[in-house]
Amino acid sequence: MNSAQADAYLRRIGAERPAGPTIEVLRELHVRHLRAVPFENLSIHLGEEIVLDENALLDKVVGARRGGFCYELNGAFAALLTTLGFEVTLLAGRVFGKGDRVGIPYDHLALRVGTADGGEWLADVGFGAHSLFPLAFGERGEQEDPGGTFRVVEAAEREEAQREDGERAGKFGDVDVLRDGKPVYRLEVRPRVLGDFVVGAWWHSTSPASHFTQSLVCSRVTEDDGRITLSGRGLTVTSPDGERSVTDLETDEEVLETYRERFGIEMERVPQVRKADKSG
Repeated sequence: MNSAQADAYLRRIGAERPAGPTIEVLRELHVRHLRAVPFENLSIHLGEEIVLDENALLDKVVGARRGGFCYELNGAFAALLTTLGFEVTLLAGRVFGKGDRVGIPYDHLALRVGTADGGEWLADVGFGAHSLFPLAFGERGEQEDPGGTFRVVEAAEREEAQREDGERAGKFGDVDVLRDGKPVYRLEVRPRVLGDFVVGAWWHSTSPASHFTQSLVCSRVTEDDGRITLSGRGLTVTSPDGERSVTDLETDEEVLETYRERFGIEMERVPQVRKADKSG
């Protein structure tokens, strides 16, 4: 990413060029990103190719003023942070589902970010509802955030009763991220590159078992740190204190206007859930 691209990205999220790679700057960029760039899976249902390449991500997130899912949002954010002087490591994660089971390899992409003061932080602008601010990567106690109470813990310590998985977690140094006491995802601490996540993005874009192929979602943090989400034709507004209101949009015009006015996304047609191929 060159300087002009970085400036355009900063304008996209409403931020000024920072003086240096500090935690204060990281916190501001993180929350501004969550407010400006929606978490969305519209490309899957519009028949658009998802390309995990820096220039392609910038074209989508900055040029087309779109959002994306974790690989795209955290991939683009990593490029911006690196250009601004932060030390950024891409981490592969597996999201916890029903029965405390982890998902596929390369299920999620998150960022380990080093700042000028020597701190290390877990940044994630690509998980939908999550922490508003970066989490201290090395802190093992509770971390309070507007999004909940978070903890980053050694995975092996959570699974002492499951010897086989506990040994694997301990060997590789995996960490689990918990929100309000419940596991959200497991991260490997070894560094990855963007190309490593192509298979995960492909699976989530094509598999009938992926929740991304089963429904539409477009969501972002609001200016008062609540959340607004459009899922299909259902518009949900969640206040900072957790109160929710739901509105059913009746016409295509209302849906397109909501994408435009609430998320800054211009589209000519309303996306429809595409049936994933079950033959494979």
